[in-house]
Amino acid sequence: MDRKEHIAIFTTASLPWMTGTAVNPLFRAAYLAKDGHRKVTLVIPWLSLKDQELVYPNKITFSTPLEQETYVRRWLEERTGFGSGFNIRFYPGKFSKDKRSILAVGDISEIVPDVEADVAVLEEPEHLTWYHHGKRWKTKFRLVIGIVHTNYLEYVRREKNGRLQAFLLQYINSWVIHIYCHKVIRLSAATQDLTGSIICNVHGVNPRFLETGKKKREEHQQGNQAFTKGAYYIGKMVWSKGYRELLQLLSAHQNELTGLEVDLYGNGEDSDQVQEAARKLDLTVEVHPGRDHADPLFHDYKVFLNPSTTDVVCTTTAEALAMGKIVICADHTSNAFFKQFPNCHTYEDGTGFVELVRRALVEEPAPLNDDQMHELSWEAATERFLKVSGLDQGTTKKVAAPPKKPFMSLSMKLPDLTRTIEDASAFVHHAASGFEVARRVFGAVPGSLQPDEDQCRELGLPYPAGIQGSTS
Repeated sequence: MDRKEHIAIFTTASLPWMTGTAVNPLFRAAYLAKDGHRKVTLVIPWLSLKDQELVYPNKITFSTPLEQETYVRRWLEERTGFGSGFNIRFYPGKFSKDKRSILAVGDISEIVPDVEADVAVLEEPEHLTWYHHGKRWKTKFRLVIGIVHTNYLEYVRREKNGRLQAFLLQYINSWVIHIYCHKVIRLSAATQDLTGSIICNVHGVNPRFLETGKKKREEHQQGNQAFTKGAYYIGKMVWSKGYRELLQLLSAHQNELTGLEVDLYGNGEDSDQVQEAARKLDLTVEVHPGRDHADPLFHDYKVFLNPSTTDVVCTTTAEALAMGKIVICADHTSNAFFKQFPNCHTYEDGTGFVELVRRALVEEPAPLNDDQMHELSWEAATERFLKVSGLDQGTTKKVAAPPKKPFMSLSMKLPDLTRTIEDASAFVHHAASGFEVARRVFGAVPGSLQPDEDQCRELGLPYPAGIQGSTS
């Protein structure tokens, strides 16, 4: 019998943290495993209790990985309507307060046994490899595919000394991705340009949003008013997520937008400042706590305003389109995928924004047809992923023979020169990432070179040398 190909999806976050790298890889695993043609494992971070309390909302915490896995599967199955036919494994992680991100601890490639090491999908490959110290991904797996989710350079540019930091980060990202990935998929051109990468949106939307869109289409076909509310925006309430741009547009064009009412929904570090800025406007701009975008509260809004330019492919924009709403967003590379849909309207400046808002408030959205709904679905996203990664061609062959030594080959024959340079580069990264001082200089979480005793106990991992496990 032919052995099923195994795909291991490594990602940088997990539910109940409602962030893109928690939700999208979860759906990807479910839809890749759905037809039963391949074995799929989703590898997600496990946080100890003190970090869970910092990251997870509504005081949700888990005593064991099994508790969290149960939560994740239940959430997924409620939204897809089918059982999750993939495995879930956990790697030890720690939360970095300054980066507001979870970073891996130890060699997380070892979470997948060598016998299953066919294909690795690294969701946010730069994030997963900045501080990687262990077996080289290209040696461990026959094919390593990186999916670039985040416009890290744009976020860094907004910080103190941001231009210099972005310059350095650009080269570090290129370096580690080249070392560890055979193929790279960029969700949009808004991400950092990477040699040999492919631009393709391989994300879909939660089926709940498409179901809402179908109901709205039926209401329209029956002659009923499908949308009874005006304009809104939903997103993490930090300035970099589009709130600054939106409030600046509303402030600059208050006279032209007299009578406009906008509702903002979100939680985040800048909530108080956003509320204060909204109160200063003559327009009616109400600020509300964050909610799930699938909440029925949002179904009747007609216009979704999203001026953000830091997203790569904005999930909430896709969800709004799937629900049949009019979307008004910036004419930006991150929104290129959405331009194919008739309800997506892009503006270049404030004048264009005002014209689109005025028009949207008096027009009705164009009902999506079946082809357009399919294009937004996870079925279509999975088809795109399999095609651009080459996995639709059947069992993956070894992309290139691994070096006899883990990192650097001594051969200097001309045909092997490129390979030798890459091996040497990987060796340098491996050596540098093995020193705590060097790791700290580049922003790693202290003590993340190997799991601590609590993480080993909670995940059932062997205790690294130098750590004495409790016998109690």
